[in-house]
Amino acid sequence: MEKEIGGYIELDSYKLPMLYEDGTLLNSGRFCLWYLIRAKGIKKLVIPWFCCDAVRNISLQAGVKLRYYQINLNFMPESIELASDEWLYIVNYYGQLTQSQIINFSRQYRRIIVDNAQAYFAQPVKDVDTLYTCRKFFGVPDGGILYTDALLNERLAADISWNRMNHLLGRFEGAASEFYEEYVENDEAFNHSSIKLMSKLTLNLLHGIDYACIQEKRRENFVFLNEAFGEINKLQIRIPEGPFAYPLFVKNGGKIRNKLIKDKVYIPCLWPNVKDDVPKDFLEYDFAENILPLPVDQRYSLEDMECLRRKVNQYMSGN
Repeated sequence: MEKEIGGYIELDSYKLPMLYEDGTLLNSGRFCLWYLIRAKGIKKLVIPWFCCDAVRNISLQAGVKLRYYQINLNFMPESIELASDEWLYIVNYYGQLTQSQIINFSRQYRRIIVDNAQAYFAQPVKDVDTLYTCRKFFGVPDGGILYTDALLNERLAADISWNRMNHLLGRFEGAASEFYEEYVENDEAFNHSSIKLMSKLTLNLLHGIDYACIQEKRRENFVFLNEAFGEINKLQIRIPEGPFAYPLFVKNGGKIRNKLIKDKVYIPCLWPNVKDDVPKDFLEYDFAENILPLPVDQRYSLEDMECLRRKVNQYMSGN
């Protein structure tokens, strides 16, 4: 199309350095997995029970045979024997995996995929297939980044994102509750989408982010909550780079979550599908029900964290 000249001014083009621009830039994290499945000819995948159902669904859609494994209290895989034609899918829950642990997994199992959807600021390990999801950390409608040595021999079109921005723009000037249904619709739309390159809009937005500032703000908030709740948290937590959320694992976490939501403190259940997939005596069921992923992101100050601490303590004490 011939370039237009004049008329009204659109969104500015941002030029700040972008984290992971040298990766393969796709339209979502799930399609990073799809890319790997197709490019590497993966037929069998071993995944954790404690996992987003998007991983399972995209694998099944691609014709991959799945096997499941359990994790322990440190989010580490339990007793895995990998067949010669299987790949191991490892989730970096809340950024708790260290680079050395990932390297050890790679040496032990060789064919691994690391899911850094909850660990955007964890650098990829050389020669380890690693994927990232942008919208869990930043105000973008979509976007996924993949590090791999495999090349998918298919021509991919670029995604279009302008029509998925309303819930983001709406919450910027309004309340989350006003636009929650649109957020859900945007989330569900990925179930009916296909693999594409990252959209021009999302790529531009990612070039407008001050990553160092966001990383430090998330860390500062995480440290505050860890000091507040570390002694009662049933998890032994390390402080990751640019944390996703603070995982507070307590008794009756589900009931506390419901009370917080009524008080306009929106704490998600990660992931509700797990409670349908495993028996109630599985640790994974306990995790899904009772881990409270407390927000630590760049929108919030230490004063906000203090307010959150008071509210959580209030409902934990039964008041």
